[in-house]
Amino acid sequence: MIMSRQKIWKNFVLVIVFFTIGIFLINQPSKNLKITEIKYIKIANASIKFEIASTPETRAQGLSGRNELKEDEGMLFVFEKSGKYSFWMKDMKFPIDIIWIGEDLYVLYIKKDTRPESYPETFGPDKNSKYVLEVVSGFAEKNNLKEGDEVEFTPTPFIK
Repeated sequence: MIMSRQKIWKNFVLVIVFFTIGIFLINQPSKNLKITEIKYIKIANASIKFEIASTPETRAQGLSGRNELKEDEGMLFVFEKSGKYSFWMKDMKFPIDIIWIGEDLYVLYIKKDTRPESYPETFGPDKNSKYVLEVVSGFAEKNNLKEGDEVEFTPTPFIK
């Protein structure tokens, strides 16, 4: 059987389209990445490289005792299950924005410009969260971050 040039061309175009879609889907960050595979979080069109605090010891230490945090860095607190998690500024030396994120990867609550002198006051939402991200103070304001914004975990930095 001989195919017409038109059929050959249509089949060629279909192969290219499916190939392109496949490459696109393979390169998409997944919401199901293992926590050890992710290095960055895309939030408010910004890319934050973070350290993970996923054990009771690292979560208790957090950013306490550090002198600074760069604009594109943060600490991601990862909990085994969703719950109501409160944070305080014990032994902190600089102000931060604290962002609570739900299991569905949407911002639930933001505490902007949380200052060291607020200790022993605690902060947190009345909603369950699975992740909490600490970033430099002013990040939320500068990037127009708001409750309901989507968050994405990625193995590579997000490029605007």
